[in-house]
Amino acid sequence: MPEQKNAEIFDLQGKSSGKTTLPTIFSTPLRPDVIKRAVLAIQSSRIQPQGRDPMAGKKTTAESRGTGSGTARIPRIKGGSGRAAFAPGTVKGRQPHPPRAEKKILKSIPKKEAKLALFSAIAATGQKDTVALRGHKIANALQIPLIVDDAIEGLTRAKEVEAAFASLGIMDDITRVRNSRKVRAGKGKHRGRKMKQAVGPLIVVVNGKGLADAACNVPGVQVTSVANLNTEMLAPGTHPGRLTLWTNGAIETLDKMYTKGEKA
Repeated sequence: MPEQKNAEIFDLQGKSSGKTTLPTIFSTPLRPDVIKRAVLAIQSSRIQPQGRDPMAGKKTTAESRGTGSGTARIPRIKGGSGRAAFAPGTVKGRQPHPPRAEKKILKSIPKKEAKLALFSAIAATGQKDTVALRGHKIANALQIPLIVDDAIEGLTRAKEVEAAFASLGIMDDITRVRNSRKVRAGKGKHRGRKMKQAVGPLIVVVNGKGLADAACNVPGVQVTSVANLNTEMLAPGTHPGRLTLWTNGAIETLDKMYTKGEKA
């Protein structure tokens, strides 16, 4: 059995309010290769299938006139106009290699491998070097993994969330996210995704209450429950080590759900 480690619990003022034992999940070896496969499998489930009508561009009686007339041997409409049709590159012609609706775009992953990826991504949130390597500013963070009192779930305003972050020493990461905001290059700026910004902290709670509504106004912050936790949240872009705040209740629930076998 892996050795269990103890960690301090901090209140919203940044003071120690007790200690807890980390679940054995936090001792899982780091597996970036498995994490990447799991994240790509999750992302592939959001891709909308697309394809073309198999008869698109082919609904014509155009035929080639063959050789000997001094014209190109492409299919032409009958009746004297001589306009080309059917062939790729012609007006209203077919596409040479169109997207096909039957293409398999959903990537699958074995259940055991997906579970290993989730455990490894959870463990990565407790490794200070991995979190710093991902780009998060944690020089002033009180502890990694950062465990907070359940009182944080009762916050209902963004400025209260920012005050808690400042007390816990992770406000520098919010500043990093704010400074990273920029206008997206390309046509995507006209399609409902004008701005780009870095990924900020993740808060894992038991039920959230009003915290999700308050934290959504802080750039880069995401709130999720333990039951809805997945590998992509913990390793956005397939890169493990996201700065994560765990509530004390979330740690206890995590231990019950996975370590003690209540959820496979």
